[in-house]
Amino acid sequence: MRLKHTGSVEISTDPEAFEAFYRRHVEAVTRFMARRVDDPHTVADLVAEVFVAVLDSAHTYRSGLGSEIGWLYGVARNTLSAERRRTASELRLTSRISGRRLLDADDLLRLEERLDAESPVRRAFEAMAGLPESERAVLELVVVDQLSIPEAATALGIRQGTARVRLYRARRALRHAPGVTSPTVMEGLR
Repeated sequence: MRLKHTGSVEISTDPEAFEAFYRRHVEAVTRFMARRVDDPHTVADLVAEVFVAVLDSAHTYRSGLGSEIGWLYGVARNTLSAERRRTASELRLTSRISGRRLLDADDLLRLEERLDAESPVRRAFEAMAGLPESERAVLELVVVDQLSIPEAATALGIRQGTARVRLYRARRALRHAPGVTSPTVMEGLR
């Protein structure tokens, strides 16, 4: 099944359906990126890249395997991973990346406010850095991004039972970790 807005209207071919999908999920994707990136220009660019990727990969969504948001967070994680690989490669070749797209003052202010609001969660990510990637990924999606375990499993392409085990191990390892002070994260570690 393809992502649909109403009836058989497909988001990859119908601009109105895509706009409705975008409006439904843009804030969640912006929060997702603001938790992981501290530069407003990069956040704006990554959010745009996620929705371009959605247009290219809408045919891969299967409603029987999970929710739209779980699938969308999988696309967002892949977009962020690709950006990190690309940035690391560019940094090896050049000392500084230039040519950033300019944001107007309102866009910049809104993204800076979002970055400030998400800074406690970024500190929690620093505390999670010592966890194995597989455990950290489940913990991020469930505790920080507030996905259900089935949605996180969908985003990561793993079974629900595997996600539960990884989440248990991550929570156990971080219960007393220094730097984990975000109320959302602290509550999720219980």
